[in-house]
Amino acid sequence: MSTSLIFDIKRFAINDGPGIRVVIFFKGCNLRCAWCHNPESISAKSGKMYTQSKCIRCGSCVVACEYNAISLSADGIDIDPKRCIMCGKCCDSCPSLALEMSGKIMSVDEIIEIIENERVFFEQSGGGVTFSGGEPLLHSDILMKLLEESGKRGIHRVVDTAGNVSLEIILEVAKHTDLFLYDLKMMDSASHKKWTGSDNSLILMNLKELSKTGTPIIIRIPMIGGVNDTDENIEQTARFISELAGESKEVQLLPFHNIARHKYQKLGIKDKSEKLREPDKKALAAAVEKFRQYGIKAGIGG
Repeated sequence: MSTSLIFDIKRFAINDGPGIRVVIFFKGCNLRCAWCHNPESISAKSGKMYTQSKCIRCGSCVVACEYNAISLSADGIDIDPKRCIMCGKCCDSCPSLALEMSGKIMSVDEIIEIIENERVFFEQSGGGVTFSGGEPLLHSDILMKLLEESGKRGIHRVVDTAGNVSLEIILEVAKHTDLFLYDLKMMDSASHKKWTGSDNSLILMNLKELSKTGTPIIIRIPMIGGVNDTDENIEQTARFISELAGESKEVQLLPFHNIARHKYQKLGIKDKSEKLREPDKKALAAAVEKFRQYGIKAGIGG
């Protein structure tokens, strides 16, 4: 496969690897984290986002739709999901940008051209390209081509993954990756399944095996108040990381903030993060200290 569905491209990124980077976000994820801040990334199909407050009820989208899937209502517009084929013509016609498509099919050549256009910033800052998502390893065919081509061009490559894929894919990607950002949610398998929809046995096993390859890894832990910021979970996590092969791994603690509420509204789906809370400063400081006790460098933020 030489094309894939990309839902965002972020330039001048400074929190997704060293230096100034361009981040390519693949669409589709096999976890369902309750705190997900990119809900538009979950589905592997194109999606439509609607901002009611921007809608001026001009009817342009109604006229543009060849499938009679859109109608005007007192509150804005109604979209019939049975008729809509996600062609995006309504979004193209919307003068107020109330309608947006989430997901664009892009080829290897198109993505590489975008990466190349940012090269001057890479060279000045020691940056490069980061492949994120969603879960980029679900797109391993095109990801490998992008990694190989970026490597040929001397561009630093980072892969941001939750590790919930086959070990074969992880190890093959590792041959062409300069740094992994590896998400580690929590240690208890039952809790992991409750909050993400999947147990963590494969994730933990893959991290153990990946650490044996010698590929640099930064472990990222989303910190959610009352979910995984407990003393017990932090102790277990620190112990596990300290026992990984190779050099001591760096840990980045990423505090939860409910900043994606508007995205859930645009998508018209339930926001499972509504009742979640940010971790308090005391819990974050205690986590940093616990990792230090295990000889692990830890900081807050990417």
